[in-house]
Amino acid sequence: MNDGKEYTYRSIRDERQYGFFWYSALWKALRPVLVAITVLVLVVGICMTVWNKLYGEFAAPADTEDSAEYTFEITSGQSLNRVASNLEAAGLIRSRTVFKYYCDFAGMGQKIQVGTYALRKDMTMTEIAERLTAGDGNPLVRNITLIPGETVEDFAAKLVKTGALDSPDHFLELCRTGTEFSDYYYIADVLAGGNAQARKYVLEGYLAPNTYEVYTSATEEEMIRKLLSQTEAVFPEEYMDRAETLGMTMDQVLTLASMIEKEAKEGDFARVSAVFHNRLKSGMMLQSDVTIHYITGVRRMSLSEQDLNQQNAYNTYLYRGLPPGPICNPSPAAIKAALYPDSMMISEKYLFFCAKEPESGELYFSRTLEEHERAVAVYAPLWKQYDQDRGIEQ
Repeated sequence: MNDGKEYTYRSIRDERQYGFFWYSALWKALRPVLVAITVLVLVVGICMTVWNKLYGEFAAPADTEDSAEYTFEITSGQSLNRVASNLEAAGLIRSRTVFKYYCDFAGMGQKIQVGTYALRKDMTMTEIAERLTAGDGNPLVRNITLIPGETVEDFAAKLVKTGALDSPDHFLELCRTGTEFSDYYYIADVLAGGNAQARKYVLEGYLAPNTYEVYTSATEEEMIRKLLSQTEAVFPEEYMDRAETLGMTMDQVLTLASMIEKEAKEGDFARVSAVFHNRLKSGMMLQSDVTIHYITGVRRMSLSEQDLNQQNAYNTYLYRGLPPGPICNPSPAAIKAALYPDSMMISEKYLFFCAKEPESGELYFSRTLEEHERAVAVYAPLWKQYDQDRGIEQ
């Protein structure tokens, strides 16, 4: 075929030689790229095939056609292994091993929440894991915490606020009378004593501060029993022996401990205890402001005349000795301090203490009335200012 171009021997030779060279160079440049693309396509294809097979066999929804809800329950103390096994047994996941490794890798292993969940078989493994760690099931248990120094009324209000109780009334009534708990020997002793009627709450001081796990369906009585059962653990036999050595009953020790708890920081517990022990031994009134706070429900740093004249058995400014019962639920540290007061301050016969700057929580200890009055003169203006700043009328 002649395209109008005249070919000579030289032109034909050059075209064959140099034209072929141009195509050859291009092929050499493109071949590695094409090979790489081909290999990549093959690798991706193989990976997708393997992934689809693994996903379909181990991680895909157990049944994409089943959208019904199944109840799945996780109870307290179950391990991730147990939860994974139960999910597989219920047909909600394909592989307990893959589920466990996924939760561990995603940091969900320690976050699975106790509860009763509605799960579906068309949910993916990741969706189920997220549901169980979100804790949106109906919990079977809850934690309730009594902080050292809280009163029965404080605790009841907290239980209502957190949804553990609908109303504080029945809880407070049970604590007031204590008769439902006479099977605890220490409560039986209180009920058999002569001052049960004078107490604001028979159970005050006997609800051991701690964090407890209770069923969401727990009644007021069951919650109280949970706390009462711990009281014996924080007041062991050696404490009983020590109380007997001091000539005190368990109830008296807890009453003193409750006052110590409210009067001071833990670092001063033993020293405050020593002052109270010295005053009791000398026949002095305890004159503790915190017993007035228990009557009025108001923490006033500068007590008024009306406060001091409260005709109430808890008023240690009017009535000698310990109040009729504890004024809060004390910590183990306060109980120990009540039993083991500071020996140096006992021997030195310290009889007084007062607050320094209210926000600091520090106390000033004195041996004589004169020294105490000088300290009060220095710090009393700070107490009044503190009350004013908090909107407490004088």
